[in-house]
Amino acid sequence: MRRNDTTTENNSKPTDTTDKPAPTRRRRKKPEENPKPDPFDISDLFFFNSLDDEAKPTDTDEDPDMSFLSYRVKQIPLITPIEMNEKIEQLGYRGQSEARRSVSLMAYRHIRRLRRLYVDRENPEEVGKKINLLLMGPTGCGKTYLIETLFSGILDLPTVIVDITPFSETGYVGQDPNNILTRMYHKADRDDRLARIGIIALDEFDKLASNQNNAVFAGAGTTKDITGMGVQRELLKMLESSEVNVPVELTHSSYVETVNLRTGDIAFIAIGAFSGFNTILNRYHRGTIGGFSKGNSDEKRKIYADNAIAVTYSHEEVDNVAYFQSYGFLPELIARFGQIIPFAALDTETMKQILEDNVLSTIRREFEMEDIELVVKDEVINHVVNLALKRETGARGLSSLIFRYLEDKAFEMFGSGKKARLIAEMDGERIISRLEENNGKNYRRRPRKA
Repeated sequence: MRRNDTTTENNSKPTDTTDKPAPTRRRRKKPEENPKPDPFDISDLFFFNSLDDEAKPTDTDEDPDMSFLSYRVKQIPLITPIEMNEKIEQLGYRGQSEARRSVSLMAYRHIRRLRRLYVDRENPEEVGKKINLLLMGPTGCGKTYLIETLFSGILDLPTVIVDITPFSETGYVGQDPNNILTRMYHKADRDDRLARIGIIALDEFDKLASNQNNAVFAGAGTTKDITGMGVQRELLKMLESSEVNVPVELTHSSYVETVNLRTGDIAFIAIGAFSGFNTILNRYHRGTIGGFSKGNSDEKRKIYADNAIAVTYSHEEVDNVAYFQSYGFLPELIARFGQIIPFAALDTETMKQILEDNVLSTIRREFEMEDIELVVKDEVINHVVNLALKRETGARGLSSLIFRYLEDKAFEMFGSGKKARLIAEMDGERIISRLEENNGKNYRRRPRKA
């Protein structure tokens, strides 16, 4: 049998017989067995392990909310109180010089405080707390108009003016007080960060008094917190620095999304006429409340007419919290307002300025759109101002008073396309209005053809 020596025949090179070390092979690492999954480990669900070290938040990263607020606060113009006062007057506000100065100073301090907190990053304890205001004065004296003009028109701060009368204590029929913050949330374009630095004006605040709340609702007298004390108690935490769960929609449903809103930097401004406050003062001044007697003090105190509406109070009279407690307010709620600013009843000269610069200028433009020139004599202006002063409605009733005497001619001429001149003048003790054509002759409306 032939032996197959293919190995020797194919390999022609001499074989090295020297001993060589056997080549070492790289051993493959055996894959580690997967550990048993931990049923309580949920980190993979949130992709914590997939984040790089650079992407993970560190303690040195800047708070994005703080960066946003710093950028937004820088955009608010920081103008001096004197400049604010001048701009308010340029926008047509007349009168209330002392109240304007106080509100302008409060606005400057509010913005300066925000800059110290969010731009300069100062310690909040060193900056101090926010400033809340209470504006009180007769109807039509310009309280709400001042807030609209200053904070919305000049400073461009998120400002919401809320009528407080329909609100009731949580759990009762009526609007929840937390909805006040919901409106601020909407005013701030649904940005809870921007809503933290806004202004909330509580209009008709005096209607929350325990004996003044006359809100109308379904089921009145059966389910309502009719005293208003419940709303006052809930406002306590808002006016201080607190965190409130705010519904994102204005609804009565309990199943609604909420956001957490801090009120530590929201300035609250309460506005109210406080009708009947003078009767409280009279009772104290006459010594019929709280054991006071006429002989307790030699100081001569002012006594107001009980049925007076346009009343001007002094700072000393409105600084006494006991008067507000007798009116129907919690003393601790009134104490939340750092300053109470009394607005004066408008005098004759201020009313004339408002009538000429604001009311008549608007009415003249309306008549000009109808090709009618409106001329109002000075004696008419004086007569209308005197009527408004007797009615004690302030500037609120000026437009309706003057337009009452122009209404008939406006009804005849509006939309007719005819050019004319309308003159309002006095005829004895009454105001009359007459029409003239462009040539100066009395205008008489032609009868319609049948």
